[in-house]
Amino acid sequence: MIGDTMTLLSLLGRIMRYFLLRPETLFLLCISLALWSYFFHTDEVKTIVKSSRDAVKMVKGKVAEMMQNDRLGGLSILDAEFSKTWEFKNNNVAVYSIQGRRDHMEDRFEVLTDITNKSHPSIFGIFDGHGGEAAADYVKAHLPESLKQQLQAFERDKRENSHYANVLEHQILTVDREMIDKLSANHDEAGTTCLVALLSDRELTVANVGDSRGVLCDKDGNAVALSHDHKPYQLKERKRIKRAGGFISFNGSWRVQGILAMSRSLGDYPLKNLNVVIPDPDIMTFDLDKLQPEFMILASDGLWDAFSNEEAVRFVRERLDEPHFGAKSIVLQSFYRGCPDNITVMVVKFKSGAGGSGK
Repeated sequence: MIGDTMTLLSLLGRIMRYFLLRPETLFLLCISLALWSYFFHTDEVKTIVKSSRDAVKMVKGKVAEMMQNDRLGGLSILDAEFSKTWEFKNNNVAVYSIQGRRDHMEDRFEVLTDITNKSHPSIFGIFDGHGGEAAADYVKAHLPESLKQQLQAFERDKRENSHYANVLEHQILTVDREMIDKLSANHDEAGTTCLVALLSDRELTVANVGDSRGVLCDKDGNAVALSHDHKPYQLKERKRIKRAGGFISFNGSWRVQGILAMSRSLGDYPLKNLNVVIPDPDIMTFDLDKLQPEFMILASDGLWDAFSNEEAVRFVRERLDEPHFGAKSIVLQSFYRGCPDNITVMVVKFKSGAGGSGK
């Protein structure tokens, strides 16, 4: 009899622990007590409830204010409280960049133009670092300047069957080799994407390594992809990695050797030594006379985590009259949508018509 009683008490105790002490049950009890006290005119509880309502109204007001400021192209609240920001504006190009929710800023960008003498095509670059800032810093400091020098020599002595694409590929691979020699000596495993666009009077040439991305808005408002991401799950990349003796595995996203979420990059010397990650750029060339573009967007993957190519083009096209040609607004909108990464967006406006559109 005593044993049965103890068993019953033990069972009741477990039921109480399971049902009555669960967080949601306690929460409902507290709400019920608060409502009961409120309807019986307990002044203290009424004060608490009123304060809660006021707090909710304040938060809603802040959100509405932030969204309104975003629509107008500015957000002092985010600038002051949430993130370090960088911006650039010169003639037909604007850049807006935020550290966002990351502890460190690893995005870099560069713009080199020669509007007066046109001694070389305009150079636009986005470099999204990972594993530290060293690789993105190195590429920003060395690649655009070396490209400028090589392009100036190219313009002076154009050879048949030679093209901007050849210059781009050579310089990207050269900078990668030089950087790996330097970073590996210091056991620095940092890496970076590399998205570079060369803009001349009638031609746009885009080189990409990694998962930064470019997209162009043509004369009809259509999105035209300027690059394709290098991701480990793509069939071509997956086969190459397997042939090199490597593997990909899922760790939040598909990663090479379970580490890197892209299959090509600059730097990353331990993975380069295994030949599972390569620096080879994909290069695409576009005829501006044919496309008659309105603008192009070059951005780190923080933007593309929140926007598709088509959506980004529509969003920016509606905001080209803003001070940053919509770059600031789309960066902040990406932040609102929960992007956890650094976000850098460059918008380059083309003049109406094809010829001389971008310089």
